[in-house]
Amino acid sequence: MATPSTANADLFARAQAVIPGGVNSPVRAFRSVGGTPYFVARAEGPYVWDAEGTRLLDLVQSYGAIIAGHAHPAIVAAIQEAAAGGTSYGAPTEREVLLAEEIRTRVPACERVRLVSSGTEATMSALRLARGATGRDRIVKFAGNYHGHSDGLLAEAGSAVALIEAEAGDAAGAVAVPGSAGVPAGAVADTIVAPYNVVPELDETIACVIVEPVAANMGLVTPAPGFLAGLRAECDRVGALLVFDEVITGFRLARGGAQARYGVTPDLSCFGKVIGGGLNVGAFGGRADVMEQLAPLGPVYQAGTLSGNPLATAAGLAALALLDDDAYVRLEATAARLGGGLQAAFDAAGLTARIPVEGTLVGLFMGAEVPLDYDAARTTDTTAYAALFHALLDRGVALAPGPYEILFPGLAHVDAVVDEVVALAAEAADAIAAG
Repeated sequence: MATPSTANADLFARAQAVIPGGVNSPVRAFRSVGGTPYFVARAEGPYVWDAEGTRLLDLVQSYGAIIAGHAHPAIVAAIQEAAAGGTSYGAPTEREVLLAEEIRTRVPACERVRLVSSGTEATMSALRLARGATGRDRIVKFAGNYHGHSDGLLAEAGSAVALIEAEAGDAAGAVAVPGSAGVPAGAVADTIVAPYNVVPELDETIACVIVEPVAANMGLVTPAPGFLAGLRAECDRVGALLVFDEVITGFRLARGGAQARYGVTPDLSCFGKVIGGGLNVGAFGGRADVMEQLAPLGPVYQAGTLSGNPLATAAGLAALALLDDDAYVRLEATAARLGGGLQAAFDAAGLTARIPVEGTLVGLFMGAEVPLDYDAARTTDTTAYAALFHALLDRGVALAPGPYEILFPGLAHVDAVVDEVVALAAEAADAIAAG
């Protein structure tokens, strides 16, 4: 039976009647690009199929949570086997020990690891731990870095928050301004916002500095030479903790994440996305003396009934098992092929865009110069992005429906798939240039 050509619109109408805005995460509503969102019915490898049966070459890949391709057989099998034994226990399991051991093996700085259920929970818990371990209240974050939707971290947070802030006319500066209604000023009173790629001067009131070592929520902005090492030195000078938010970069940028790639060791690290194999999981880890401030050993409370969930740990172990050294060589080659191909296609059409590539990550900035900070990142031409988004979607290529996200090529994006994306992008760019 043919799927109705109005299936996406019909589902969106139904969703808006029961879900605020019709979506469970704001960027999915297509508000920044216009139009009706597609509803995914199934996915496999580099593709998703919408409710109308249209196949899309997917460069979203669940915003980086999928690295081996959708419905990878090994991950699906691991989930099925785990589910047959029960979906949640509220008790310890062997697999959560195995996953924590695997994280520590790949990231030696994580002497102890605590599993949670999301990246937001990981960063929120890491900050509570940093405050409890240091006895200090204030934290420093960087404009354009997104660390999840907890109250104290939403100020100048990049990603979809940037669109809300732009509409509200946010005020930048050292004093944090809530990036969302419903966040009281007191929730961010101890949050200091600094410009990315500039090492701030700290004092002894700072509990920690939290940073995306590679910023991937204001497009792709790489760390300037000396930035991460400078943060390490400044934190050491005043006794503050350095926290790397590797929810995106962890186990994607390199086997040991950004800290391995850049040779800078944080005190605490936060993970998500890849370690769940597409299921909801997160983790934070770090120095043993700091991590052992967590209950039940120490006074810092953190808990979660679904932490170490048997399905998520099974999926995560299966996903990490696929990520050997050869996998990262292939991922970097894929990213370089995609980034270079897109840049050439856009240049040939006269489309003003820059495609930065950092290791396995690919950015898309609608402007003449690759940005180095949040102010520059927000000069991206959102109208041009919307036009490109729809021109590609019409040709069967799915980008994130927001101009501050990045592209996530994975192991399923073999050369032929990348070349098809580049060819379709050339068609899209030519069509835009032709008006």
